[in-house]
Amino acid sequence: MGKEQGRKVIARNRRALHDYHIVDTYEAGLVLTGTEVKSLRMGRASLTDGFAQITDGEAWLHNVHIPEYIQGTWTNHAPRRIRKLLLHRSEIDRLLSTTAEQGLTLIPLELYFKDGHVKVEIALARGKRTYDKRQDLAKRDAAREMDRALRRRR
Repeated sequence: MGKEQGRKVIARNRRALHDYHIVDTYEAGLVLTGTEVKSLRMGRASLTDGFAQITDGEAWLHNVHIPEYIQGTWTNHAPRRIRKLLLHRSEIDRLLSTTAEQGLTLIPLELYFKDGHVKVEIALARGKRTYDKRQDLAKRDAAREMDRALRRRR
């Protein structure tokens, strides 16, 4: 069996774009156990409550739900365990300084396979206020109405 090529998305955090202003994105590897990888290959994961945190010079991913592997035995993993993120030292230092100074947070946007390895796209993000969310919804509705009107004219 040959090595996988390309990018296969496992899970997306759609709520993140609604709740946060995305400042910057990073790609990170994940330290996983065998049953976690098998469960991900089945396309099962949830990023909704997930966040990343830097403690003791290492990046960790919290609250990402990877369900137990159905055919797993006593070697199965805990679904919401804390997982280590694999980032370069310079990236970790940059993330640590920006999250500490500017009140930004790290959230996972996407979980995917890239050339056979599990990767997570984490974003440096700032939380939106309620009125920002309302403005975004109003803009989206206005754009949708304009598209409908243009389609009716044709």
